[in-house]
Amino acid sequence: MKKTLLAVIVASTLMTGCVENIDMTAAGDLYKAATVSDADVIDLANVSANKLDAENTVAPANNKYAKRLTRITQGLGNEDGLQLNFSVYLTDDMNAFAMPNGTVRVYSGLMDKLTDDEVRFVIGHEVGHVKLGHTRKEYQLAYAASAARKGASAVGGTVGLLSDSQLGDFTQKLVSAQFSQSQESASDTYAVKFMKRHGWDASAGIGVMKQFQAMEAASGGSHSVFSSHPASKDREEHIRDLL
Repeated sequence: MKKTLLAVIVASTLMTGCVENIDMTAAGDLYKAATVSDADVIDLANVSANKLDAENTVAPANNKYAKRLTRITQGLGNEDGLQLNFSVYLTDDMNAFAMPNGTVRVYSGLMDKLTDDEVRFVIGHEVGHVKLGHTRKEYQLAYAASAARKGASAVGGTVGLLSDSQLGDFTQKLVSAQFSQSQESASDTYAVKFMKRHGWDASAGIGVMKQFQAMEAASGGSHSVFSSHPASKDREEHIRDLL
């Protein structure tokens, strides 16, 4: 089973255009990634979510951003079998992410730029990465290549006993992770279906991409929810085709 999973991961890596980056070390990391279980991934998500929450300013319940997100996500306690929990990070950064344990974090800087339905589309997109297995793969690969795995091995595989520096190494790899073109397109497709399923305006995805195009130009393509492949213009056309 592990060899089969390894073959799938290697094949996926080849298809995403990373052939030139594969070496023996990378191949070893891919094999280690194949041994990371679903339970490990959830455990890692729980620990890394706690760490990120501690390192960021989380909007309290009476904050305007928290109140708005609560209203925006009403009825989203469970999405496609995934129990979700939401919070806002008070920062000018324009980002959002979801984790395999149902953690969803939206940055106030992003909320400042988007309408309610546009925020919902972004949430649907991030949940799509989780439900389609993209985030799980990133966790596996980041964990396999990080000091966190060595630390866990040293304490008998207990992720909860990792040091702050080991968790920091792992969490940084997740924060800086980039999804492939096919993964972004698939998550946009998921987001369109997500919007329609809840009776929200799926065309909000077009507005999101137009905002992202403006932000990409202003930021020079620095890491965020919108600095991904394919470019936002191509993603906009993909969403138009779906609609």
